[in-house]
Amino acid sequence: MKILVTGSNGQLGSELKLLSALYRQFDFTFIDVEEVNLAEEVSIRAYFADKHFDFLIHCAAYTAVDKAEEEVALAYAINAGAVKTLAEICLEKKIRLIHISTDYVFDGEANQPITETVQPNPVSVYGKSKLEGEHHVLSILSNAYVIRTAWVYSSFGKNFVKSIRHLASQREMLGVVCDQIGTPTYAYDLASALLQIVDAIHRGQADEPGVYHFTNEGVTSWYDFAYFLVQESGLNCRIQPISTAQYKTAAVRPKFSLLDKSKIKATFAVQIPHWSESLKICIDKLNQGA
Repeated sequence: MKILVTGSNGQLGSELKLLSALYRQFDFTFIDVEEVNLAEEVSIRAYFADKHFDFLIHCAAYTAVDKAEEEVALAYAINAGAVKTLAEICLEKKIRLIHISTDYVFDGEANQPITETVQPNPVSVYGKSKLEGEHHVLSILSNAYVIRTAWVYSSFGKNFVKSIRHLASQREMLGVVCDQIGTPTYAYDLASALLQIVDAIHRGQADEPGVYHFTNEGVTSWYDFAYFLVQESGLNCRIQPISTAQYKTAAVRPKFSLLDKSKIKATFAVQIPHWSESLKICIDKLNQGA
């Protein structure tokens, strides 16, 4: 079975590359911007013209949340337009699509874990563009999967964990937002869950298309996340809690992004580690690579 993964140089794509070695029954192809320009429909269709895959795991996206407030057209071209084109190609070529989405499709006003049935209400360009991409997938394909995640980090790429470690090694104090609540997602754990889903579908064990939520277990704030990270990294930087109002950003962030994972655990028997345990693993990897 042939699997195509987009965004191969990103956090999730890089983790999928590593894990692909454990799934030798599948034939993986990994692509990034060098192979396909997602902002151009012609480029996308040209790539698929003479190729066929059984699965497409679409990890690539425009993820510069603040920049999207200015680069509106580009954000929509990649997060919505390209997704529509990919969904149409999947329909034509009978490719199963797994599309990665985000907690930013919600407004952050919830006060309990957010299930897949909660009505999205994005408050940023990034969130709105990602929700439009979801709509294209679900309206064009009846057998597609949309996997929403949040607060993704990895030993690969640019992310909160690597930024905090770098800054904490240079400063005596860092202010981190304490009133945004959610759960970090170790990209390795998400990649593992995605391949478990593909394998379950391939084996005929489970196949229930639709929207699913995935993050690590537990709940925290960015402040508590950063505090734990700095302590576990052995850094002598004081982490100071600040409010969202004190940390101005171009895009509005959801204040509450705790996603309910009951559906994905029940359907695919996915075992999800607690965020603190996964963070320790990532810290070890970063320390070994330092």
